[in-house]
Amino acid sequence: MTTPLLEVEDLHVAYGKIEAVKGISFTVHAGQVVTLIGTNGAGKTTTLRTLSGLLTPRTGKITFDGHPLDDVPAHKIVERGLAHSPEGRRLFPRLTIAENLQLGAFLRKDTHGIAADIQRVYDLFPVLGERHRQPSGTLSGGEQQMLAMGRALMSRPKLLMLDEPSMGLSPIMMRKITDTIRALRDQGTTILLVEQNAHAALSLADQGHVMETGRIALSGTGAHLLHDESVRKTYLGED
Repeated sequence: MTTPLLEVEDLHVAYGKIEAVKGISFTVHAGQVVTLIGTNGAGKTTTLRTLSGLLTPRTGKITFDGHPLDDVPAHKIVERGLAHSPEGRRLFPRLTIAENLQLGAFLRKDTHGIAADIQRVYDLFPVLGERHRQPSGTLSGGEQQMLAMGRALMSRPKLLMLDEPSMGLSPIMMRKITDTIRALRDQGTTILLVEQNAHAALSLADQGHVMETGRIALSGTGAHLLHDESVRKTYLGED
């Protein structure tokens, strides 16, 4: 078995005295889509924020691309190849689409490569190319999600983390985002996906982990979890 691109071991994360993540362990191998599913408060977003350096774990070990991420600041984590498209998108609303994308490449100096990657984002999301001079705050929710994903791709990540990319979107736009994640997977992008739409997430995932109150309660392939009776009842709304 190859060495994982990302390895999380016995991770504990707390907000003051409240422990939000309680000793989880999982791996992501290059080329995989791995998903974390669970209800609100399960610890999914906290996990991603910790991996990207926005939160400091109480204990545990995070290894990315063969190197520990202990005490590595967030911008250095991006530089190492771990990009995070956060819950709520967190765009710069007064800046244009093009300016937001350029900010995603703030650590890069390769002008021609940056221009090529901006074009790649426009190829993935043609509406962004058509409106590249438009302030991002004037976009629809779905268009903002496209831009948030595109901005994360601008750092040329080895691992792309997506936090609730379908949240608040219409069914049509949700399908567009899901199709884009599938296209990125098919292009070889490694993805760690947090998603409340469990059916969509597990349909895309090589591996899935069900989180409950800060712990991983169940793990398996996406296909296996889609057919697990407890997952179907609790997360897929099936009797």
